[in-house]
Amino acid sequence: MLAHWVLAAVHLLAFALGFWAVLTRGTHFRLLAAGAGQARSVLVADNLWGISAVILLVSGGMRAFGGYEKGTDYYLHQPLFHLKMTLFVFVLLLEMAPMITLIKWRIALARGAVIDTGRAKLFARISHVEALLVLLIMVAATGMARGVTFG
Repeated sequence: MLAHWVLAAVHLLAFALGFWAVLTRGTHFRLLAAGAGQARSVLVADNLWGISAVILLVSGGMRAFGGYEKGTDYYLHQPLFHLKMTLFVFVLLLEMAPMITLIKWRIALARGAVIDTGRAKLFARISHVEALLVLLIMVAATGMARGVTFG
């Protein structure tokens, strides 16, 4: 019982960290686009966003398919779980361009090269949309936890 509780708490805290990190990353992208920010601030927030994503994937996978919660059958037949996974796929798709660019930035900075911040404003918007999607995932999760179904 304690393991279930700890796993649920870790999963919820990872959502909070992820929401904060992607929102902060977007804010730092926006500052960078305006000439008032630093790439390092974007990269630190991005690191936390990545850490939260790993924690969410591991803890969520354990909860849904590792026998720690209601069981795999429940999740696979729960419409809000499918909504959560669809929103998650949207986050992944939106994340591709910023992720690739930030990997290139890390490589360039390690070599002492100049980075191209030309798409920082776009990546700020993408990050803020991702934050909204994370909120929607959390809303779907609360419905799932209460057994809400549509049908």
